[in-house]
Amino acid sequence: MMNQNGYDVVVFGATSFVGRILAEYLLHTFGVGEDLTWAIAGRSEQKLEALRSELGSMAVDLPVIVADASDEAALQSMCDGTRVVISTVGPYALYGEPLVRICAESGTDYCDLTGEVQWLRQMIQKYEDTARNSGARIVNCCGFDSIPSDMGVWFMQEQAQARFAKPLTRVSMRVKAAKGELSGGTVASLLNVVKEASSNPELRRELANPYSICPPNHGFTARQHTVKKAEYDPDFQAWTAPFVMAAINTRVVHRSNALSGKAYGSDFHYDEAVLVGRGLKGRATGWGMTGFMGGFMLGASIAPTRWLLERFVVPKPGQGPSREAREKGFFDLRFFGETEDGETLRGKVTGDRDPGYGATSKMLGQAGVCLARDVDREQVGGGFWTPATALDGQLLERLQNASGMTFELLEDQA
Repeated sequence: MMNQNGYDVVVFGATSFVGRILAEYLLHTFGVGEDLTWAIAGRSEQKLEALRSELGSMAVDLPVIVADASDEAALQSMCDGTRVVISTVGPYALYGEPLVRICAESGTDYCDLTGEVQWLRQMIQKYEDTARNSGARIVNCCGFDSIPSDMGVWFMQEQAQARFAKPLTRVSMRVKAAKGELSGGTVASLLNVVKEASSNPELRRELANPYSICPPNHGFTARQHTVKKAEYDPDFQAWTAPFVMAAINTRVVHRSNALSGKAYGSDFHYDEAVLVGRGLKGRATGWGMTGFMGGFMLGASIAPTRWLLERFVVPKPGQGPSREAREKGFFDLRFFGETEDGETLRGKVTGDRDPGYGATSKMLGQAGVCLARDVDREQVGGGFWTPATALDGQLLERLQNASGMTFELLEDQA
C-alpha cells in the first residue's frame, strides 16, 4: 500500500519555527531533487512561497504542497505522494490526529517531535492496528524529547551487551549542562497537557503511570522512581532536581524496552533529573528549581494564571531564538547504568545546538530520512514505534555523522 513514487520526505508545517530550521537543514544537507527528494507543505501557499524564497537560490526548485491540518482531502493527497511525512504541527493534541489517522490508513510512514504523552497514548490505542495492517511505520518523539534519552539508553545497552553479555537493569540520565530555550510549540503543548489534566482525574492517573504507552500486555511491575524534588544522587555524587521532559522521555524508553521483547530486562528501572551541583549550594539550587517548577505547574493549572503565562511570560508558537543564539546552544547528558551483578557503565550524549530548535530540527530530519531510506520493511513493519526500536543503529550513525551529536562511553567517573 506504500507509495512507490513521489517524494522521499515531505515536511508538513514547514513555515513553523522548527519547520523553517528543518527545511534549511535538509536543503544544506541533501540539496533539492538530488540524493533525497523532498518537499515543504503547509496551509498557506503564500507563506510556503516566502519560505522558499528565504531559503535562497538552492531552493528555487523545492516543491511546495498546500495542505491544512484539518483538510483531510489535502492531507490524503499529500500522503499519497510521499514515503514519509515529517510533522512539526503542534500542539499535536489539538491538530495532529487527522494526519496520523490518514498515514495509518494509507500506509504512509510518519514521524514527529511530540512530547504529549496523553495524545500519543490515544493515537496508539486508536490506530495501532490500522497502521500494522497498512504497513505505516509511525515514529513519534523524534526531537530533544525523546531521541537523546531513547537512543542514549539504547547505546548504553548495546555497550553493556558487548562488554558484559547482559543488559543494564538500571539506568539513570542526568542533564549535566544545556543552553537553549523551550520552543513556543513545546510550551504550548505543555500548557495544553496541564490544562487537560487539571480537569480530568483519569488523565492525571494515566500521566503518573510510567508504562502508560507500553503495549497492554507489557507485564512490567517494577516500581519506577521519579525525581520530584531536590535529591542527592550517590551515583553522580551531586544534587539533582526534576527534569521537565522526564515525563515523556521515561515513557518512551519503557515502550522501547517493551517493543524490543524486554531487551533491557523485565525489571528495568529508568529515571531522569538535572544535575545542579554539590554541597550546600547544589542542595539550595535543587530546591530552588523544584519550587520554580512547582509554581509554574500550579499556575498553568489555573485558568486565570495560565492566561497570564500565555499572554506575557512564555514564548508563543512560531517564536524562537535567533540563529546566533541557536548556534551557541548545546546539551550534555550523562548516563549511569548498572547490571544485576553490579557491573557499571557511564556514558555521555551531546549536541552542538540548542536542544529545542537547532538540535531538534537535525534529529527530526535525520529520523525522517532514516525512516525513508534505511529501514527495511521486512524487519520493521507497520505500527507505532519508538526511535530506538524502529531506527536503532542506523539513526545513531546518521546523528553522529550529520547532526552534531556524540554518543560515547566514559572511562572516568565524571
